Amino acid sequence: MKLKASAIVCLMWLLYLPVVTLAQTVSKKVEIAFQQFEKDSQLANAISSLYIIDDKTGEIIFDKNSRIGLAPASTQKIITSITAFELLGRSFTYSTSFAVATDSINNTILYIIPSGDPTLGSSRWQTTKAENVLQRIIKNLPKKTFTNILIDSSNRGADNIPDGWIWQDVGNYYGAGSEKLTWRENQFDILLKSGNKIGDPVSIAATVPSSIYQYTLQSFVTSAQTGSGDNAYIYFPVNGNEGIIKGTIPVNETRFAISGAFPSGSLQFVNELNDSLMKLNLMSPSNSSDKLFTNTIKKFNPFHTETSPPLDSIIFWLNRKSINLYAEALIKTIGLIKKGYGSTDNGLAVLKDFWKEKDINPTELNMFDGSGLSPLNRTTTHAQVQLLKYAKQQPWFASFYQSLPLYNGMKMKSGTITNVKGFTGYHTAASGKTYIFSFLVNNYNGSATALVRKMYKVLDELK
Repeated sequence: MKLKASAIVCLMWLLYLPVVTLAQTVSKKVEIAFQQFEKDSQLANAISSLYIIDDKTGEIIFDKNSRIGLAPASTQKIITSITAFELLGRSFTYSTSFAVATDSINNTILYIIPSGDPTLGSSRWQTTKAENVLQRIIKNLPKKTFTNILIDSSNRGADNIPDGWIWQDVGNYYGAGSEKLTWRENQFDILLKSGNKIGDPVSIAATVPSSIYQYTLQSFVTSAQTGSGDNAYIYFPVNGNEGIIKGTIPVNETRFAISGAFPSGSLQFVNELNDSLMKLNLMSPSNSSDKLFTNTIKKFNPFHTETSPPLDSIIFWLNRKSINLYAEALIKTIGLIKKGYGSTDNGLAVLKDFWKEKDINPTELNMFDGSGLSPLNRTTTHAQVQLLKYAKQQPWFASFYQSLPLYNGMKMKSGTITNVKGFTGYHTAASGKTYIFSFLVNNYNGSATALVRKMYKVLDELK
């Protein structure tokens, strides 16, 4: 039996109607939930932005303030990650070369040519662990007595700390600066000993590693009530080599660990390597260089190269553990590869130019770093969603998707700085539809934990 054209059209409309109704239902549910969210007292002086699209059709499911630039915190890492996959490639690796060289007065120099590898000495991979790196260098070292250790400083800026990072952050592990030679993720641990009464002074029991070279710490930490947690912060010296620790830790702790950032991971590495060579009588005791970096050595003979894990593995940890150092290293690497000079400014300029060609207005990517730690950053939820949509079409998408943490049953990157919270990512609903979303809140008040529950309640409407 043949159907008339009008009947066929009617049948097609009936088949399409449930899809349209479902989209309208989800949009309406999100709208109601978001309106309720904005009325909450925690949002009394806040601004929020939520942008959701249908993955397949690109249909806008919900849009509120999607073109308003807000501080994104660590959700900004998805921008850096996607850009790095595109411009560097999933299999990109860093290399750090070690060579024998001579200076103008014929001294034998152990010359290091780094590339900005943030994984050298990291404990996240067996091959990159500090002890294994040092063992390989020594194993391959020519049997010579070296007068000095120098690091090549060419093609790399001295902007280890990006613009806008605050003093309370930069002395702590999450505020570690990105150097041309990074070591142990430029991170160390401090073990603190508290008293048995509230207000008692807290002393430094030990550090890991045990020697922090040319840097001392003084504790002004006090003991607080049991269960109060880690409220101790390390502050770098403005000038000098003595940092301070302020804040509180709970009473009756004997080895309470907090993590700090080396003032210079390069200096730490050179001194650890120097100590190892001294024990083997391969370093002259008269080594007394007053400098660490040079770009004057032109002739050298490499004897060993350390190679990092591939980019997809680096980005896995970058997003899973929100490692600011990795994001900053990648931004500088993008600048180095594309402009010949590794600086934050160069990397960000390349990033904005690339996405401008993909119709993302640079004013939607008002970025000052790669990690989102700077409170100066302003990005839009619209731009984040467009980048996430772009990523889904790329051959490296599976690696990027795997790097995203799972929160509230959704694959998404979170972001947190003072009075800022965000989530951005993907979710496949029970209906089979996949949504791409970005949700940012700035200047909320009260508990971050309470706010997160309320943000989840809005996002739950996508389930």
